[in-house]
Amino acid sequence: MKMMRQVQQMQEKMNKVQVELETDTVEGTAGGGAIRVVATGTQKVMSVTIEPAAVSDTEMLQDLVVAAVNEAMEKSKQLAASKMQAVASGLGLPPGLI
Repeated sequence: MKMMRQVQQMQEKMNKVQVELETDTVEGTAGGGAIRVVATGTQKVMSVTIEPAAVSDTEMLQDLVVAAVNEAMEKSKQLAASKMQAVASGLGLPPGLI
């Protein structure tokens, strides 16, 4: 019975974290901040900002956008992993279980 209660608590906390991750944002940048990408904790890109000076070289611009998106996605994954680990540790589960 105690185990079922713990599982239910964990599910509730994980659902709460999922909802939080949908609104939590991270930012990836490239080109010294010329390109900024904002993404949610669920790896959805919300916005891309490009400084006008970065537009002059199309090939470089493409590379910078890719770099900024990749950085934002990595930060998003780290945020999600951190929040999920907090749920697991709060329930006394061993690290890496979730």
